[in-house]
Amino acid sequence: MSSDQEAPGRKAPRAERAETETERSDRNWDELMQELRVTQTGIQILTAFLLTLPFQPRFTELDDFQRALYLVLVALAVTTTALLVAPVSLHRRLFRRRRKPQLVETANTLAQIGLVTFGLVVTGTAAFVFEMVLGTPATWIAAGAAAVLLIGLWLALPWRMGRRPLSPRDS
Repeated sequence: MSSDQEAPGRKAPRAERAETETERSDRNWDELMQELRVTQTGIQILTAFLLTLPFQPRFTELDDFQRALYLVLVALAVTTTALLVAPVSLHRRLFRRRRKPQLVETANTLAQIGLVTFGLVVTGTAAFVFEMVLGTPATWIAAGAAAVLLIGLWLALPWRMGRRPLSPRDS
């Protein structure tokens, strides 16, 4: 959940925003959709890249490890696409049914899981490309570097920023 999303049934004092629960749900939904637009584009491009590989002449030269890694990446990419597009389907099915708070909560959960699988696809794709170009030792270095980068930027940085007290300029 983003820092200003509430757990269902919980109400925290909000002196800085004078908004109703409906307005908050609408704002949270809009923010989530903006975030998903970025990730949806990224995973769609990465999935398309992966899906074109079997049609390349060199694909037949893959060994068992490379072929297994490739298939895991395709499965993860399809799963990620499903997770990151699911909120759109949910919204269409629940449109005008006064379910926005539940929709925001569910879409947020799907987006968080989708970011995890997206990170796995990015890490695995870096490993796959390094495996094809430089061989196995480089595979593990590339995967480790990608994982450290993503964990640092996607988990550690937000965690650290969330623990820092707000200053007057943050208001």
